[in-house]
Amino acid sequence: MRSILYFIREALSNSKKNFGTTFGAVVTIFLSLLVIGIFMVGSILVNHLVEGVESEVNIQFFLNDDAAEEDISEIQVYITNLPDVASVTFISKEEALERFKEMSTADIVDQLEGNPLPASLSIELKNPEQVKSIAEQIKKHSKFNSVAEKPEKPDDSLAFGQQVIDKLFAFANATRLVCIVLVVMLIFVALVFINNTIRLAILARRKEIAIMRLVGASNGFIRGPFVMEGALQALVGAGLAILVVWGLSAQFVPQIGSAFSFLQLKYDGSELWLVYALLLVVGLIIGLFGSVWAMRRYLKV
Repeated sequence: MRSILYFIREALSNSKKNFGTTFGAVVTIFLSLLVIGIFMVGSILVNHLVEGVESEVNIQFFLNDDAAEEDISEIQVYITNLPDVASVTFISKEEALERFKEMSTADIVDQLEGNPLPASLSIELKNPEQVKSIAEQIKKHSKFNSVAEKPEKPDDSLAFGQQVIDKLFAFANATRLVCIVLVVMLIFVALVFINNTIRLAILARRKEIAIMRLVGASNGFIRGPFVMEGALQALVGAGLAILVVWGLSAQFVPQIGSAFSFLQLKYDGSELWLVYALLLVVGLIIGLFGSVWAMRRYLKV
């Protein structure tokens, strides 16, 4: 216990003597962990958003106004019997217009001449991941061209939300790559700052270290203050990063949930505790590794 208190006192003393480099190391660790924390919270939100979009994915099959009822019934039965289809609902032109009026402003509705909206089949899915496969099977049916609104452009007759999911995943992957590169750079800079801080502390105490060697002090006793110094810098940086991530999450996550309320975003904030724990662990690893790296180079005991 006395040794630990001694290590802490010496670490604090060294930090005061080399305040400039200590401050730079803390700030760099803070920025590195802040980027990691924001990236992790963003990834959690994107995953929840994708899950919300997937739960809303269905296929709208727009029908030709001149399509025969028996042909529509035949393809509706065919789609209903597909393995990954939960249900198929026929929406008439009149129902489509009423739904459009409910979702649109009066100015837009007043500009409509007659009823330009087509009838459609609304297809609910058991497995949203199979939406493209189901769309392809529908296009292959023998009656597709006779009932589709635009048989010459099959993709225009089938509307589904997979495109949105693909864009979300593409955005998430691009963001992940940029963040990884930035985090690696910041972690390297943090290690350099810690290395310089410990190096200056070793140089400032070189006479004291020499005396410790002469009186038989153990390697662990000599190295302890420098390891503690790196750990304290990491803890302060991690603590600041956790506070900022907590503040940003408390401010913006509820707003994001409100903006995407139609997706029923299921995010209760419990995953933030895992983010905080990982930030603390990563910070300690950076601090300890930086200290050990410096001691291996400049402290021969």
